[in-house]
Amino acid sequence: MSNGRTPEQVIDAVLKAHDIVEVVGRHVHLTKQGHYMKGLCPFHSEKTPSFTVTPEKQIYHCFGCGAGGNAIRFISEIEGLTFSQALRKLASEAHLDLGLQPQQHSAAETKESAERAKLLEAYELAGKLYRYLLLNTAEGKPALEYLRSRGLTDALIELFGIGYAPAGWDTMAKFLESRQFPLPLLEQGGLISARQDGSGYFDKFRDRVMFPILDWKGQAIAFAARSMGDAQPKYLNSPESMLFHKSRTLYNLHLARPQIRKSQELVLFEGYMDVIQSWEAGVTNSVATMGTALTAEHAEAIRRLAERVVVAYDGDGAGQTAAYKSIPILENAGLNVRIALLPGNLDPDEYIRKHGSERYVREVITTAVPSIKYKLLYSRKNFRLQEDGEKLRYIRQAFKLIATIASPIEREHYVKELTNEFQLKFETAMQELNEIRLQSEKNERFGDNKDKPWNNVMNDGKPREQAPAIYPAYQFAERQLLSVMMADRDISGYVQKQLGEHFNVEAHAALAAYLYAYYAQGNEPNASTFIGTLQDDKLESLASSLTLIDNRNGINDAVIDDYIREIQKFPLLQMLEQKRKEIKQAERSGDITTALQLGSEIIALEKKLKSS
Repeated sequence: MSNGRTPEQVIDAVLKAHDIVEVVGRHVHLTKQGHYMKGLCPFHSEKTPSFTVTPEKQIYHCFGCGAGGNAIRFISEIEGLTFSQALRKLASEAHLDLGLQPQQHSAAETKESAERAKLLEAYELAGKLYRYLLLNTAEGKPALEYLRSRGLTDALIELFGIGYAPAGWDTMAKFLESRQFPLPLLEQGGLISARQDGSGYFDKFRDRVMFPILDWKGQAIAFAARSMGDAQPKYLNSPESMLFHKSRTLYNLHLARPQIRKSQELVLFEGYMDVIQSWEAGVTNSVATMGTALTAEHAEAIRRLAERVVVAYDGDGAGQTAAYKSIPILENAGLNVRIALLPGNLDPDEYIRKHGSERYVREVITTAVPSIKYKLLYSRKNFRLQEDGEKLRYIRQAFKLIATIASPIEREHYVKELTNEFQLKFETAMQELNEIRLQSEKNERFGDNKDKPWNNVMNDGKPREQAPAIYPAYQFAERQLLSVMMADRDISGYVQKQLGEHFNVEAHAALAAYLYAYYAQGNEPNASTFIGTLQDDKLESLASSLTLIDNRNGINDAVIDDYIREIQKFPLLQMLEQKRKEIKQAERSGDITTALQLGSEIIALEKKLKSS
């Protein structure tokens, strides 16, 4: 059933070429649970996994927000593509020539797509020019010597695509203009700047070492630039553009992704030099926010790949504060957080160059402390512990922090540390802690993940879909019936004869109509392919949820007929309820004739219901 859209055989070919577990697994960490794979939903914030992938049916569904569909729908939603764009992307990855006609776009879509492609091309060429100038020109020699003095080998320079922006005012502008790139677009994309007097353009970056910032696919989308002398600012990043969003982009994610997935741990730095030096030290699961404050969007991107994060920010006061502020952002995304402690105000780059890679991994990364331990250490600096009053204030503050720990064993561990350090009685300390926890429980307003069976808080604070725990009888029957129909062509044909499209829920009626047409074209039962033909968010979500209904046992002809009768009864019940309301109104108004007529109609409806 193409409906003027993509034919079923094309959708089927693309879906057969991809395993949904592999497709989803690029973005979501999945663990096996029985017949299913589960993970944290990438489409809404949650701490407890409610996102399910069914390998047998090649379907995903989130019980929290209602998102669902097949591999094509997943790529469409996760990458912000249309259904056709996602289909073409997956077809291209599988090297399938499906004879698809060129996709039609609106004028605005076509213009934006063309501009994005042009900017990506410009960034790629700019990166090549910067690298050439660094490695092959006299002008780039000081920058190359600077990088080598920082401990960067030629192999690292090549791996990370590092280059040099010359001191001239318009080298890049002239280079790209000579290749027919529109300069206003390059300004919009952050590569060049317009002169205030309107006389032309000049280079955004001059006399700086250039670090390309790549997206997760490995495409250059921005640059990070560092001055080698006293020029300010010391660090300069490309501005926001249609390609580059600081709040979502993580430096080196494209290279670190495989190791992050393998280890389920990510090491988070503040800057790109820290990442590069750590990579050479063997820490190949490292990314950075490039000096930009960590955002909830960064944390969401991280938790799709990993379960644990080691925060390795600079050892100075600003770095310690930034690490402290990162903890709730990361933990709210459901991540296990540890903090690496860097002594002497050093940053990771400086520590490695001073003490070596082996010691860095052994004494900094491997020995990173749990977040609660770091909070205790961080809060100490606010108290003068040599004074009794300040010491007591710190102990109370420490108890409040320890009280937030969910594990009783962990709470006891930190209480013992505190009592040993300050010579307190353990029993007294535990009594104090329990009183704090009791008071906290009285005041706390429990959130979604604590008192609800599913995590259904969307990023905008609204659930995409909230399914009731118990369906009315007719709705339950419709869902059960549709679930069976999606798996059995003969049952679908029987239901079509007995019931047709007379489902009481509009979405159920639409889904049934699609099923009848799907089978009418000779297609065999295949939930993933069928869902692909819908090309409607709500129907795909509904259909994916129906595939998870376990009705393998207890389905026979009698049960199917019972479902059909239950569905057919509902309009009669609604009509009966309406008649009863009308007869009461007629009786109140003294309209005896109407009341008698309605009474006869009610008796007839009741007989019909008994016989059905």
